Amino acid sequence: MSPTPNQGVKQGKESGAAQAAPVSRTKASLLLLTLLAGFFFLVFAALGSWQVYRLQWKLDLIAKVDARVHAAPVPAPGPQEWPQVSAERDEYRRVSLSGRYLYSQTVAVQASTDLGSGAWLLTPLQLADGTLVLVNRGFVNVSPLKLDANGLADAPAGQSTQVVGLLRMSEQGGGFLRSNDAAQNRWYSRDVKAIAQARGLSGVAPYFVDADKPSAEANAAVAPDAQKAVGGLTVIAFHNSHLVYALTWYALALMSLGAGYWVIRDERRWRQRIQEARSKG
Repeated sequence: MSPTPNQGVKQGKESGAAQAAPVSRTKASLLLLTLLAGFFFLVFAALGSWQVYRLQWKLDLIAKVDARVHAAPVPAPGPQEWPQVSAERDEYRRVSLSGRYLYSQTVAVQASTDLGSGAWLLTPLQLADGTLVLVNRGFVNVSPLKLDANGLADAPAGQSTQVVGLLRMSEQGGGFLRSNDAAQNRWYSRDVKAIAQARGLSGVAPYFVDADKPSAEANAAVAPDAQKAVGGLTVIAFHNSHLVYALTWYALALMSLGAGYWVIRDERRWRQRIQEARSKG
C-alpha cells in the first residue's frame, strides 16, 4: 500500500493541531482592558464617595429642619434680611408675625393633601411697616376655580392678627404638570413673585408662611370666606436615597475591579495553555 495517504492524514492532524492552539491577547489589548477596568473602578468609587458625602449632608439638613420646626417662633425676616433669606438657612423656620389680612387679594392655589384635593388660600398680611407677607391660611376642600376673593372685604384697618407658622420658599413655575396662568387666575404653585405681580402688590417678602393649626383656626373664626381653611398641614419630607446610590456605585466599582482581575487571570490561563501546547508539539 502506498504511504502517501498516511502522510496526508498525519499532515492534516498536525495542521489541525496548529490551528487549534490557543492564541494570547496582545500586550496592547491587555493593557487597554486593564486601564479601562482601573478607570471605571476609580470613577465608580468616586461617585460612591460623593453619595456618602451627600448622605451626611442630607442627614445634617434633616436634623437642622427638625430643630427649626420644634423651636420657639422667632420674628419673620424683615425687609433688611430679605436678600439673605435662603432655603438652606431659613426654610421651615418657625416664625411669628402680625398684621392685617387683605382678604380681597386672596389667591387659591391647587393643592393635594391627606384631606383630599382642593386649594391653599394665600392671603397677603399687611404688617405695621406696610410690607406684605403672603400667608397660606390653610386648605379648603374646594376646587380653586370655584373660589373668588373679589367680593371679600379686607380686615379693618385697626385689626391685627397674630400668625405663627413655618417659613417657606417661593415655588416657581407651577405644579401638577401645569404652569401657572396668572391671566386666567389659575395657580398650581405658590410662586410669590408671580402672585404679587398678578395682584399688583409691592413690598412683598420673597417667602410665604404656612400658618399653623391654632393660627388657622383663630383666623377661620373671623375670616369672611365661606370655606374655613384648615392649617397645620405642612408636609416635611426629604427624598433620601443617597445610601442606595452609594452602595450601587461601590458595587459597580467592585465589579470593575473583578472584571480586571478576571482578564488578568484569564490571560495567565491562556498563556499556560499555549506553553503546554508548544511543549506537546
